[in-house]
Amino acid sequence: MFRVLECITQQHDYRFVLLAALVCLLGNIGLFIILKRAGFCVEARRGHWLAIAAVAEGTAVWATHFIAMLAYDGGMPISFDAGLTILSVAIAIGVFWAVFRWLGRTPSMGRCLVAGAGAALGIAAMHFTGVASIVAPVHLRFDPVPIAVSLFLAALLFAGAFLTFAASDGWRKIVMPAALAVLSIVVLHFTVMSATTLVPDPTEAAEGIAAISRQWLVLAVVFATLVLLALAVAGAFVDRWLTDALGLADATLEAIAIVSEGRIVEVNKRLAALVDVSGGALVGSAPRDWLIAPDGGPFELAGGQSTEARFRGCADEDQIFEVTAHTIEYRGRSCDVLAIRDLSDRKRAQRAIEHMASHDALTDLANRAYFMHALDKAIAADEPFALLALDLDRFKAVNDIFGHGAGDDILRRVAAIMRSSVRGDDLVARLGGDEFLIIQRAATSADDARKLANRILHTLATEMDVMHDPMAVGASIGVAFYPQDGLDAETLQQNADTALYRAKNNGRGNAAFFDQEMDELARERRMLEHDLRQAITRNQLRLVFQPLVATAFNSVVGYEALLRWDHPERGEVAPDFFIPVAEEIGAIVAIGEWVLREACTVAVTWPSNISIAVNVSTVQFQVPNLPQIVSQILRETGLEAHRLELEITETAFMRNRQGALKALHEIRSMGVRIAMDDFGTGYSSLSNLKAFPFDKIKIDKSFVSSISDDEAARSIVRAIVGLGRSFNMPIVAEGVETETQRQMLLDEGCPQAQGFYFGEPGSDPYGALSDESRREG
Repeated sequence: MFRVLECITQQHDYRFVLLAALVCLLGNIGLFIILKRAGFCVEARRGHWLAIAAVAEGTAVWATHFIAMLAYDGGMPISFDAGLTILSVAIAIGVFWAVFRWLGRTPSMGRCLVAGAGAALGIAAMHFTGVASIVAPVHLRFDPVPIAVSLFLAALLFAGAFLTFAASDGWRKIVMPAALAVLSIVVLHFTVMSATTLVPDPTEAAEGIAAISRQWLVLAVVFATLVLLALAVAGAFVDRWLTDALGLADATLEAIAIVSEGRIVEVNKRLAALVDVSGGALVGSAPRDWLIAPDGGPFELAGGQSTEARFRGCADEDQIFEVTAHTIEYRGRSCDVLAIRDLSDRKRAQRAIEHMASHDALTDLANRAYFMHALDKAIAADEPFALLALDLDRFKAVNDIFGHGAGDDILRRVAAIMRSSVRGDDLVARLGGDEFLIIQRAATSADDARKLANRILHTLATEMDVMHDPMAVGASIGVAFYPQDGLDAETLQQNADTALYRAKNNGRGNAAFFDQEMDELARERRMLEHDLRQAITRNQLRLVFQPLVATAFNSVVGYEALLRWDHPERGEVAPDFFIPVAEEIGAIVAIGEWVLREACTVAVTWPSNISIAVNVSTVQFQVPNLPQIVSQILRETGLEAHRLELEITETAFMRNRQGALKALHEIRSMGVRIAMDDFGTGYSSLSNLKAFPFDKIKIDKSFVSSISDDEAARSIVRAIVGLGRSFNMPIVAEGVETETQRQMLLDEGCPQAQGFYFGEPGSDPYGALSDESRREG
């Protein structure tokens, strides 16, 4: 130890020693800066930086050794062999390159120890090669023990430097490893120097570069080394800045181009990928060489604002880009940066959303909102056109029988037929259910609309043959013209619907054109609907009661409640006229509940052996709480359930058979009796008699009216009576008007009947008793 200190203090020029230490410190700081930069790079770039690090460290260690050797005063003039001196530098660089490659990105302790030993051996090899390059009249002697100790210490210190570098971060990742590396180099160099003895030998020739001033040689080595280190470190920082900037530009989802004087000077990888060319092909070209306006016109930059554009030659019309230009300083000059964002997916999604918002999801036809907008535009254009309202015939029956899936398939088939029947500028829309509307543009005459309507009806009849396809449907079409039949959308639609209503009444499967007579009928129909909705609140409805008698004794066993409407202007409106209207507009639900409550309220005042029969519409069975309504009315009025009889027709089973049966079972479980009305007509089916235990069957009056002179009618009555007897169900004959009819029914075994023969419908048959009961109550 003392020998080393003596070597440093007495045999070396301390100024050169300090200079060597400074070079060594700066070199190792530069080394770990470069190694840190290499750790962030991709593998190909990392290899380049490891080579630079090896050159920087090898040169720094060699310069430290060379300056320190020049600082050594051996008492005689010395010079150096140029070849061995260069070889010593090459050895240092080569060894450090191998050491850095061995370390890897995340070195373990074992790798650090091996690398430390390799670095120590490399420095020793460089040192002894440099010592061997000394040209002087001496020969050298070495003490191996200190040299071995110094090699071991240097290896440990370098291993510690590498471990500290791997485990630290921030400034510690540079300063601490550099300090350990400097200490390793100093320990190895000066220990080896102290273990070296120069023995004078006059036989050795003194040749070399001794004529060159040692001070100037030192300054030249220091300057060259520091310049090399400065360039390496500066390169690391510049490369990091440039690489990070380019990496950031390539990482962004936007395509970027830098434009100077109308020409592209730099692009990122995203732009090259979008255009499908190399970046070099873009550099030097003008943006308008690649970009065009969405409408195909020339592309123009809008400073600070976004502009939509497309790439020239792109076949995808949905490919739209947003181009935003900003001015920046790039490479010392003012340039425009074009940020190009791909809006294609957004545009497609936006178009899909707009399409879904304006089209029917099932048929892909225009929906109500889109159609109304188009109708308003057509009216605003003030050009003649035809409006066709189309409604499917038999669709509801097919939908109920075969299910909603089959109904949806029919709607799609009909939509395809209509779409293929119209011209390209016509518009077909589905408003909902089986209702469709068509705007036939440039329809200047009724013949144009008639041809379109016939084309649709013919195609439907051909592709949906009712004779061969049980799910086939037809269509009825109503036509109105602009401007003859209306100047606004609402009037046109109403008039097309009026014509459609006429087409249905004319037998369905045809087209009808609106005329003024239809307008008057439609206006009258709308007034009737309005008045019917207000009939209950205006107290215009009343009940009359028709007796139900036993045919054998002509004794009254009950009454049927019949509805009458006393209109202040129309007078008494026939039930056969207004009840179907009430069913169509849904008013029958409220009217039916009023009838049931009023009939029960009246009947509760009658003798306990007299029943009341009330008709229930098929539409009322679509109300899920019908059983609850019946129960509530019985509870509120106090009428005993067995005195109430509800009359239904078999059409109640057509729309929702299971729902109707469930409701009937619930009502019957209360004690209310259920009668099948109008049996023998319409949808009469023995399966319904089997499915539900009716309390009574009523023969339709059409058979009773001709029983006296029509043997077929009498046979039907006989069969129905026999059917009722088989099912143990009482039979009631409706429409008895003569004694002959009564006697025939009695002879056939029909126990009950009703009709004008037994009395016309009248007001409360027990009115006086009812008034007295109310007064007592």
